[in-house]
Amino acid sequence: MPNKYDAILLIAYGGPEKPEDIHPFLANVSEGRSIPPERLEEVAHHYELIGGRSPLNELTLNQAKGLENNLNKSGYDLPVYIGMRNWHPLLSETILEMSKAGIRNVIGIIMAAHQSDASWERYQRDVEQAISTTAVELEVDYTKPLYDHPLFIEDSAERVAECLEQIPFKERESAVLVFTAHSIPTPMAEVSPYKEQLDTSCRLISKKLGHNNWMLAYQSRSGRPTDPWLEPGIPDVLRDLSKKGATHVIIQPIGFLCDHVEVLFDIGIEAAAVAEEVGVNLLRAKTVNDDPKFIEALADVVIHQMKDGT
Repeated sequence: MPNKYDAILLIAYGGPEKPEDIHPFLANVSEGRSIPPERLEEVAHHYELIGGRSPLNELTLNQAKGLENNLNKSGYDLPVYIGMRNWHPLLSETILEMSKAGIRNVIGIIMAAHQSDASWERYQRDVEQAISTTAVELEVDYTKPLYDHPLFIEDSAERVAECLEQIPFKERESAVLVFTAHSIPTPMAEVSPYKEQLDTSCRLISKKLGHNNWMLAYQSRSGRPTDPWLEPGIPDVLRDLSKKGATHVIIQPIGFLCDHVEVLFDIGIEAAAVAEEVGVNLLRAKTVNDDPKFIEALADVVIHQMKDGT
């Protein structure tokens, strides 16, 4: 099917792939930012606790392969490239590779479902910087965010349903579903649709499940403790729910499209320890990762972009 685009670029955060990568990766993350050395060492230890690597790169590669195969079956012969902000393949490396292959018009997919400056515009600025640094001719049009896409909602709901099935039937209705996303500074949130889009995702997933006992919380905040960031945080939520008599809590990290340290450590280890401390049965719903239904959602927004941008 004819269209003006030559390729697709998945734009992701990146992550260390082995223990030796951790400190160089964190050096990339912290470049130009005033992050205290002790905070970086703390995060490095988090990576060590989840096995010395992040599964993000591997999962993003699986997402790219799945998307390319899905599009091929629909008659669209487009290569799917990966560009990372903080680890190889870096955006500049991928963009140079694309240019050498004769690619000029690209559909960009930012691997975040909800828009804020940190999760969306910064990625776009990094793409523009990589294009400028490599001095190539490349035009990038971006797909819409997936926060309310029916297949993203359906896939996310199915992951929660898997957890509900682990709770005795008579106790499921009282189980609290806590959706989580990366906290961001309050001033940033006030000028972005981030919280509104998160609320929409949570509402649609809960409606799909027919489970109205839910709330939105935030995690993985950084920066100075005195700076205002979106709240409440997961540990405070778990302690508060325990005081209110909750026995089963399902956490779904709706703000993440695949597993990373924020999911595996912040929820899988840190939140799990708090839940055990306060006597709450904590279940973590899987992220969408490379699930076929999510890949289908990616293909759908790509096809819409091709039709709209032709």
